[in-house]
Amino acid sequence: MGNARLMIAEVTTPEAQQQGLMGVEQLPEGMDGMLFTFEEAQPVSFTMRNTLLPLDIWWFDGDGVLLGSTEMEPCPETPCPTYPSLGPVRWALETVQGEHEFAAGDRLSTG
Repeated sequence: MGNARLMIAEVTTPEAQQQGLMGVEQLPEGMDGMLFTFEEAQPVSFTMRNTLLPLDIWWFDGDGVLLGSTEMEPCPETPCPTYPSLGPVRWALETVQGEHEFAAGDRLSTG
């Protein structure tokens, strides 16, 4: 994603992915977001149930190429809207809304 370096928490288990950033009032000092990693590229969707922070979600395909992003709003009560991916994705990166800007075609690099 250009030369941007982010400090992120990576979640790979279904339980951690379901929890996500629910109930978090602010990210810990120095943390930029949460990266959801899936075993293979697939269509996914997210909800903001019990999530307190407005978030941007960045969708990355199986090659780590950014497909685009979606703004997601907190949802304190059900039913909550779902936010489907922009196609099959291998990674989804949540960041606080408006704090980062990336362009479609940028590439995700971990490590």
